[in-house]
Amino acid sequence: MNDSAAIDSGASSSGANPSEASSQAKGTKDRHVMRWLVVGLLFAVGLVISWLLGSAVIPRWWAQRMSDLIDGSLVRGSFVGLGVGLVFTFVPLMILRLGLKFRRGPKSIAAFFVAAAVVAAPNLFTLGIVLGSGNAAHAGERILDVDGPGFRGGSLIGAIVGLLVGGWMLWLMRSRRRNKERARALESELRDKE
Repeated sequence: MNDSAAIDSGASSSGANPSEASSQAKGTKDRHVMRWLVVGLLFAVGLVISWLLGSAVIPRWWAQRMSDLIDGSLVRGSFVGLGVGLVFTFVPLMILRLGLKFRRGPKSIAAFFVAAAVVAAPNLFTLGIVLGSGNAAHAGERILDVDGPGFRGGSLIGAIVGLLVGGWMLWLMRSRRRNKERARALESELRDKE
């Protein structure tokens, strides 16, 4: 008799009652939603704090790194700016292209976008100096005016060239794929006629 009571209590605790099962599922769903809300809120707060710290520190730090490298030379500043602008525009474009080609879902696409943003960071730092209105951006402008002449202009020209070269490469890849598909279609049409 004790065994049947244990079986009955086990059946009732295993969720035989549909109202209890639906309330448990709802509770699990609510906890899942709350967890994602908390994670999203923490991410947003971290992003705001990073933005504030970054806008106060990064422009000055980046300008000092570039001025150490350029050492007041206009020619060196122009070439360093050209290289930074070109490489850190072209490579993120290729990363985005790979991300769109090998996408496996929203997480992989987001990972490629984050990777492209990280690689483009030097250009974003320079853009923060040029367009920024804070004290650190103005200090970065003064540092680059004195110790890094030509860097900002070279960086702009390099970014434009990187964008043009990247666009040209993307166009070449797309047209090559289109031509291969057209050649396959014509070959199969030729085989069908024979």
